[in-house]
Amino acid sequence: MLTQEELKYFKNELLNLKNKIINNIKKSTNEIDLMRQQNPNDEGDYSVLLNDSSIENKIIEKQLQELNEIETALGKITEGKYGICEMCEDEISIERLKVKPYAKFCISCREINEKNRKG
Repeated sequence: MLTQEELKYFKNELLNLKNKIINNIKKSTNEIDLMRQQNPNDEGDYSVLLNDSSIENKIIEKQLQELNEIETALGKITEGKYGICEMCEDEISIERLKVKPYAKFCISCREINEKNRKG
């Protein structure tokens, strides 16, 4: 079980990640708005703008998903369920949480989950 000090550390890490992602989303949204204001000169310019906008939208989509996972992890800290694998209910190693503080699964279950999604 994680100590109160470790929980405080991970809560701060999650809040920092959350703030970074929110800032990235704002920046990307502003860039998309600027792109939409540009008038393409020809089909090539239009194609580039469309492609860039599509890429930015995918990045925002991925960051929103990550933000949701961070919010879930913060909720788990409040509920006293942080660091517990959602599949096997064993503790997630502190090393894994340091790499991905919003991890839902331990290493073994993550591999199983990824195989199931691909298969």
